[in-house]
Amino acid sequence: MLTEYKNIFVVLLALIGGMSLVSCVDENDYEDTSSGNFEALWTVMDEHYCFFDEKKQELGVDWNEVHTRYASMVKGTDNEQLFEVLARMIGELKDGHVNLYSGFDMGRNWSWKEDYPSNFSEEIYDSYIGTDYRISAGMAYRILDDNIGYMRVASFGSEPGNGNLDEILYHFIACRSLIIDIRDNGGGLISAAEKLASRFINEDTMVGYMQHKTGKGHNDFSKREKQILKPSQNIRWQKPVFVLTNRGVFSAANEFTKYMKEAPLATIIGDKTGGGAGMPFSSELPNGWGVRFSACPMFDKDGKSTENGIEPDIYCPLTDEDHAKRIDSIIEKARSLTR
Repeated sequence: MLTEYKNIFVVLLALIGGMSLVSCVDENDYEDTSSGNFEALWTVMDEHYCFFDEKKQELGVDWNEVHTRYASMVKGTDNEQLFEVLARMIGELKDGHVNLYSGFDMGRNWSWKEDYPSNFSEEIYDSYIGTDYRISAGMAYRILDDNIGYMRVASFGSEPGNGNLDEILYHFIACRSLIIDIRDNGGGLISAAEKLASRFINEDTMVGYMQHKTGKGHNDFSKREKQILKPSQNIRWQKPVFVLTNRGVFSAANEFTKYMKEAPLATIIGDKTGGGAGMPFSSELPNGWGVRFSACPMFDKDGKSTENGIEPDIYCPLTDEDHAKRIDSIIEKARSLTR
């Protein structure tokens, strides 16, 4: 665990890119009516969501204006109509960590990846990984024919053991460089991202900052706390490492990218990540629907928010020409930098 996280008032293990809800904020002062559920949702977001200033600047979202505009829409709605209105309301924030959960649907906004080129192809990936690759702790890996290690980390949904990572890195011991492909990794456990990144630094490394809400005002935050990544006490990689990214990199994978930006031998190649720099909290509406939202903002080492993504060191798209030839432009760019 990053040292500075230990003092945060809520114990959070994950930056979730999937469906799990972490930590709870309860709102019990509203009736189970269309208007009551609307007010409960708007208020819990108003008091605890952490990116209102960013969303106003970036998207022009005025949360008070949103209340005025949507309040009249919920009157006389049935369950499905109410869900649609509430999901549209929180969708105005275009935050992948903001979700509404009912028994029949999940309200979400995935424009952070859907509005951009994928820059990843499962079909082409299969031609690189082949069929005789190794699997350890959910990670697929093999040595490519030019003696470059390739490691596909599609999710941080579970934390690898130190033994798993030791075996993988030992397998690559004679390789000239290592490629870590996290494209389309939507997140998972922040501890998993941290554990992998710790294999690429040799000293305590300041990788960024985070805050948490201290009050109900939009700007009621704690002092920024440093995020310190500690080097692993096990096998550490001492050769060039290339991290492949696209817009599908979100949440804990976005944090991993931030950490690797500070690894001395790492280069980030591909497209800007999808972002997701707010640790999520959860709440429950009077009718039992769940809501998840960003409540603890995080920043890079220069104090810049990573909510809207992290730029690669080298921008490289998957070109149509290469795609037609079943060539992964981004993998090939990483390989070319080793030669």
